[in-house]
Amino acid sequence: MKYCLVVYATPAAQWRWQVALDDAATVRDALAAARSQAGAVEVPWDAEVGIFGELSDRNAVPIDGDRIELYRPLMADPKESRRVRAASGRAAPDRAGARPPTSDRKTGQ
Repeated sequence: MKYCLVVYATPAAQWRWQVALDDAATVRDALAAARSQAGAVEVPWDAEVGIFGELSDRNAVPIDGDRIELYRPLMADPKESRRVRAASGRAAPDRAGARPPTSDRKTGQ
């Protein structure tokens, strides 16, 4: 017997379901167990999944204590958003130039 945590989050809320599984159970089995606990919560059960932040196949066998995560699709491609900001001149300011001057450690000034 092993115990895994299935999690899903939106900007407004987070859900966690602790599931007890047979030792040979897969991520797919963990999602099915969590789905039976979720009730009316709207969760995209067919979304991408991962274990501790790394994409995982639904046939993967998690180990005791793993956190199985359901991922929401991105609203926008981060690379494309960056290109649009850079093209419009709204790129983030250079952080190195924003640092306050430091004293010269050799002379103590």
